[in-house]
Amino acid sequence: MLKAKDIMTTEIITVNSEMKVEELAHILWKNKISGVPVVDENNNLIAVATENDLIDQTKNLHIPSMISILDSVIFLENANKTEKEIKKMTGSRVKDICAGNPVTVDEDATLAEIATIMAEKNVHTLPVMRDGNLLGVVGKSDIIRTLA
Repeated sequence: MLKAKDIMTTEIITVNSEMKVEELAHILWKNKISGVPVVDENNNLIAVATENDLIDQTKNLHIPSMISILDSVIFLENANKTEKEIKKMTGSRVKDICAGNPVTVDEDATLAEIATIMAEKNVHTLPVMRDGNLLGVVGKSDIIRTLA
């Protein structure tokens, strides 16, 4: 049974959170990858930046529905979500557009477990970890390559 350590890419391209968004876009396009781990100055994983994060910068802003009653405004949706969308859309650094708490897998995760996580959590780039250290990355292209 194939595991993450068997299919992962070990030549890891990482970025730091202060990198400009334009540089991130160039790295993803040049290397034909859909995401990269974001690491801090000690090379600790802090996030994953993806094509979706870049695409979110160009989407239309959804203005939350609201009603006005007696000079009060009541939002019918979560105003915090709108604030996060605005921050993401106007961000100029990687830290502005990617979410923290990345979904990761252990090196012994099976192909089926990896595929399930990707499908259920809607992620396409999974860092492979051992004892808090980044060993590699499994992307959707790694799974497709394995299946082919």
